[in-house]
Amino acid sequence: MKYISTRGQAPAVNSVEALLNGIAPDGGLYIPEVTLKGLEPLPAGADFRTTMEALLERFFDDIPADVRQHAVAASLARFRAEDVVPLKSFGKTHFLELFHGPTYAFKDVALTLLPHLMHYAAKVKGIERVCVLTATSGDTGSAAMQGFAGIEGTEVLVFYPQTGTSEIQRRQMVCCPGENVHACAIQGNFDDAQAAVKAAFADEALNAQAQAAGCLLSSANSINIGRLFPQICYYIDCARRLGEPFDVVVPTGNFGNILAAHFASMLGAPIQRLVVASNANRVICDFVQAGQYDARREFYITNSPSMDILISSNVERLLYLLTQGDTDRVREMIQGQKSEGLFALPAEAQAAMKVRYASGWATPEETESAIRAIWDKYHYLADPHTAIGWKVLQEQPDTGRPVVIAGTASPWKFPVTMMRALTGETIADEFAAAEALAAFSGETPALLDLREATIRHSDVVAKDKVPEAIVRTFAL
Repeated sequence: MKYISTRGQAPAVNSVEALLNGIAPDGGLYIPEVTLKGLEPLPAGADFRTTMEALLERFFDDIPADVRQHAVAASLARFRAEDVVPLKSFGKTHFLELFHGPTYAFKDVALTLLPHLMHYAAKVKGIERVCVLTATSGDTGSAAMQGFAGIEGTEVLVFYPQTGTSEIQRRQMVCCPGENVHACAIQGNFDDAQAAVKAAFADEALNAQAQAAGCLLSSANSINIGRLFPQICYYIDCARRLGEPFDVVVPTGNFGNILAAHFASMLGAPIQRLVVASNANRVICDFVQAGQYDARREFYITNSPSMDILISSNVERLLYLLTQGDTDRVREMIQGQKSEGLFALPAEAQAAMKVRYASGWATPEETESAIRAIWDKYHYLADPHTAIGWKVLQEQPDTGRPVVIAGTASPWKFPVTMMRALTGETIADEFAAAEALAAFSGETPALLDLREATIRHSDVVAKDKVPEAIVRTFAL
């Protein structure tokens, strides 16, 4: 398998190089060279482990089979139950619970795998240290830190918004043990953090400094193929369980999770409609509806923080697919986004998107109403992001097909919002709110051990001081 850049001005590479590079030298994102030529469907009827092994064989075929199998086994061992991604079904509505890994968010599915693949990639390329840079809006950071902690030859630095994450999300990062993992708050939002990380990869002087110190800068965000492609597995697994065509609804921030569903459909999963669910930062929702990506708008801090994003990186891969691999068009649109804050899809690409995609959004108040409505209807706790997916589904035409809503995070990560939605009571302390939520629901609370955990990472930097933080943290 070879990977090429969405911007068409970088050489094709194998998966080892794509894993380590994270971003292509021309600033584009890696995408399989054969994507537009069609791929053979994965074996039907395979269980989750077999499907994941088949996916890794497909997309990372230059990594030896024993390394891939070890990575899958090590990943599955981190989950709390044999059923890695349970499907909770209520008639034709299904909640795909993607939050049973170590950090209670869907990012764990790939980020328990990626460190093992990256460790091998670094070893085979003779790289002493892979220094992983990650921007997070809440969940990716802790998942990356937990996944890479203790992995030889790797080091991780996570940048997260100083304001905007839940306290539990923050403590998952700042209390994470491991000598090779670090977290740093940024005085800005997720888009600022992501822009700073991308700028670091493009900074020739910084990369030369890292190389001189025996380091390679890489990424654990979904811009990295090692994050994106393992996520395809759970949509293919859904197809096995349902045994019929279905739609998916995905709470969407950086666009990687729903793009994984798109790739799953290209691999044979009978996914018919892809529904984007947005919060008040509704740039993706508007993009799907109008074909224009316009980030020139106010940024909102909401009660669904993992979706508080205006610049969604993986949209670039969608542009490549929608334009049939027209890298000149992709470069033109991305340049428009950078210089003007917006771009418009060509008419044919917009028509292609409307065939597959639909969208909707929810205000913070509607999000909490949806949490309560789901509890009243199903006696089911849905976190704010998942609740937005359900709310958006109610507004879509009924196709008669089963619908899978991606349950992207555990409700126990957002207990203050959950209690306010379910009872009208505002409990400022998240751990007290979690105990109250347990009393309300009759379920056992999670993550309470964070209350007494030791703070290990306390750095805070201005958004223009990220390069200095990288140099300091990695001792470059």
